[in-house]
Amino acid sequence: MSAVSAVSNGAKVFMAKKGTLTLKKPSFGTKKAAPAKKAAPAKKAAPAKKAPAPKKAPGRGSAAERQLWLPNTQPPAYLDGSMIGDRGFDPLGLGKPVQYVQMDLDALDQNKDFSPAGRAIGTLTPDSTTVGETTLQPYNEVFDINRFRECELIHGRWCMLATLGALVAELNTGVSWVDAGKVELEGAQYLGFNIPFDLTTLVALEVLLMGYIEVQRNTTLDPETRCYPGGVFDPLGLADEPDRAIQLKTAEIKHSRLAMVSFLGYAVQAGYTDTTSPLENLAFLN
Repeated sequence: MSAVSAVSNGAKVFMAKKGTLTLKKPSFGTKKAAPAKKAAPAKKAAPAKKAPAPKKAPGRGSAAERQLWLPNTQPPAYLDGSMIGDRGFDPLGLGKPVQYVQMDLDALDQNKDFSPAGRAIGTLTPDSTTVGETTLQPYNEVFDINRFRECELIHGRWCMLATLGALVAELNTGVSWVDAGKVELEGAQYLGFNIPFDLTTLVALEVLLMGYIEVQRNTTLDPETRCYPGGVFDPLGLADEPDRAIQLKTAEIKHSRLAMVSFLGYAVQAGYTDTTSPLENLAFLN
């Protein structure tokens, strides 16, 4: 599909998205085509040999074969089970493939008292999701399921660190995660040990380090490598075997989702209860 498409009134509209454009046929001014003659029946060809069925991707299958978030439900067509941890959960349809509406130009005639607005003349479906070298927005489609998966993994990994870190830090210092910032303003410490940097220096170091890491990640063009870089991030080679890698990726996304819900619970508990300590709220387990 070219970046320039003609509309009904002869003008041209420049389109920033590349994809398949489907124009609506006009409902007036068209003649009915003559019915085509029936072709002679073709001879039956010899039955072809059945090709071997392709192997299904990890987790892929019918709704009856898959593990769904809600039993006896039909997952959306775009959640076909090929993605790790896909349980058919998208009640708001956020992962639905993007489709743009192509609008005709408005009839801007200054000699008339009324100029009708342009009507929808077609839809534009992007060809595919690609990753470019644009640092702030690498994906060509912001509302795309592949970008959502990358964001889910990144937020889930941070929440796994934060959920465990909040408990470990409070067990060693007695300071809850909510009050940790107040302590750092008095003097930078970690696990009770003084750090030879003031808070301003620590913030500057964090911004530089995280900025460098984010730039390196956003310049990676392979969507799979962006989510699972491997290499130095897998020093023990745990994901070298494909079957083992699928198990680890499935376990990771499950723990990531649980950690995100858990830390949301931390925040709600700190805001709506009498204590900001998650350990105190777990005291009933003793």
